[in-house]
Amino acid sequence: MANRRLLTAILSSFFFRRSTAKASRYTRSGKSMLDLLHRVAEKTRVLGVGASYSAAKDQINILVRMVRAYAKGEYRAISGKTLLRMVAVLVYFVSPLDFIPDVLPVLGMTDDIALILWLVSSISDDINRFTEWERNHASSIKIG
Repeated sequence: MANRRLLTAILSSFFFRRSTAKASRYTRSGKSMLDLLHRVAEKTRVLGVGASYSAAKDQINILVRMVRAYAKGEYRAISGKTLLRMVAVLVYFVSPLDFIPDVLPVLGMTDDIALILWLVSSISDDINRFTEWERNHASSIKIG
């Protein structure tokens, strides 16, 4: 229940609306999306240790791979709405000033991780299709 309230507050916050507006600009340029992914990678490297951080890193890596493949034109089976959501969450993730500022030890990452887990859950079918594409794409590269 508390998680749902937190998520509702984050999604309706000024900070997430600002991230969504920025995301619409990012999605117009493959280079901009790749630059964003570089910032995501930098922030992911400094995430803490522990089971929740490890799970979050794994989910972030999937999102990064999906956006990278889209930005490079390798994988386009993502709807515009899903791409916008993914990029908005990643913009929010790299922003130090959000619903719970990242400068607060431990607590500062709570909103970021909650938002990432919500996104992954809400686009699980897209993620499954992408990971299947990745497996097929990787095996075709090895064969060919």
